[in-house]
Amino acid sequence: MTKLHVNVQVRKYKTIAEQKQKNGTEGAGSTDEDDLQNGLDPHILDLQRDANRQISDLKFKLVKSEQEVTALEQSIIRLEGQVSRYKTSAEAAEKVEDELKVEKRKLQRELRSALDRIDELEASNSHLTKRLEKMKANRSALLAQQ
Repeated sequence: MTKLHVNVQVRKYKTIAEQKQKNGTEGAGSTDEDDLQNGLDPHILDLQRDANRQISDLKFKLVKSEQEVTALEQSIIRLEGQVSRYKTSAEAAEKVEDELKVEKRKLQRELRSALDRIDELEASNSHLTKRLEKMKANRSALLAQQ
């Protein structure tokens, strides 16, 4: 049942109850015979009691529904706060991730540069070692000739 539907029913039953009270149909402690003598139908009194009971039930349901709505609104506020905090946290994590990616690319460039430099130095070292060996061989040959 929607809140609007409940409110419509409550108003309807209140109106019925008020009309019956104005007509003096609400007797306290009267018997069915007294009611018949006074022109009141016991069936109408039963209907009125039933209507009053339904009004009370609907009032209770209305209060309970309003409490549920309040609780749900508080939950929404709490969850919106959590979403905001998680969003802020996610944005910070994305910023850190981007910074780490930039740093990784920089380090990879430096590594490639260092590896290239190592290759150059190894080639130079190999060339210089061969030259040194040739020079030693030439020196040994010159010393042997003397």
